[in-house]
Amino acid sequence: QVQLVESGGGLVQAGGSLRLSCAASGRKFSNDGMGWFRRGPGKEREFVAVTRWSGGTTYYADSVKGRFTIARGSARNTVYLEMNKLTPEDTAVYYCAATGQDMATSPAAYAYWGQGTQVTVSS
Repeated sequence: QVQLVESGGGLVQAGGSLRLSCAASGRKFSNDGMGWFRRGPGKEREFVAVTRWSGGTTYYADSVKGRFTIARGSARNTVYLEMNKLTPEDTAVYYCAATGQDMATSPAAYAYWGQGTQVTVSS
């Protein structure tokens, strides 16, 4: 059974930073794309960032480019999302997800999802 478990969310002031973690288990993820999405209050789920589980290439939404970094962890089956210069517009539930499609940005391409972690940025 595939499991993705996010952690690291919380309350932070504008301009601050948070690091989200996603721990994956239940299958071998060597060729998957790992993505982060978010759903803000009253908004649709939107793409944030994606990387290959094998490492290397990354891709970001324009709204987070230059502020967020997605990376594999040294710990096995862990992917991180480093978030800097946070603004209230970044307030959302953040989800990690796994896909067999290379560098996918559509939620429909992702078969596996975590339960989400809340990030709240105060002004």
